[in-house]
Amino acid sequence: MPHPPGTLDLRSYIHDIPDHPKPGIVFRDLTPLFLDPEALEHAIALLAAWASNRDVDYVVAAEARGFVLGGAIAARIGAGFIPARKPGRLPREAISVEYALEYGVDALEVHRDALSGGARVLVHDDLIATGGTAEALCRLVETAGAEVAGCAFVIELAFLGGREKLGGRAVHSLVTYDSD
Repeated sequence: MPHPPGTLDLRSYIHDIPDHPKPGIVFRDLTPLFLDPEALEHAIALLAAWASNRDVDYVVAAEARGFVLGGAIAARIGAGFIPARKPGRLPREAISVEYALEYGVDALEVHRDALSGGARVLVHDDLIATGGTAEALCRLVETAGAEVAGCAFVIELAFLGGREKLGGRAVHSLVTYDSD
């Protein structure tokens, strides 16, 4: 039986893995949340409830963990789903945006014909930390002539300041960590 909105503690399904992927980092593991059908449904329902008030045409999500909930949110709110992939993985002509990582540069791509002017897009990823991936997704959406309707995440590592990188766009997260 599903919990009423807001009564299931999603934080209890997120496990802290110290020193991963390197010493001093605490990795927030969402796998236990994905494994539990009730927690998974609850997270989808909460994200979809927020998104449903934003008049969303498409959900764009980053490879790979963003795909887990991105498609489910899109289906729940009656929107299309656009996968943002690493370079070279899409079979047709793509548009690309680069973004900085702590150890270099990466990029994300969507099919050139996936977005059009006037479309309203929800940007989704499993987690926002420094905001680099989310900001790149927003630039990708806007480069295609579409509008970012909001950004939604399961986890926000607020102490890393990623929300500020999104320049005042509407941001929603289900679980916020104020310190590592």
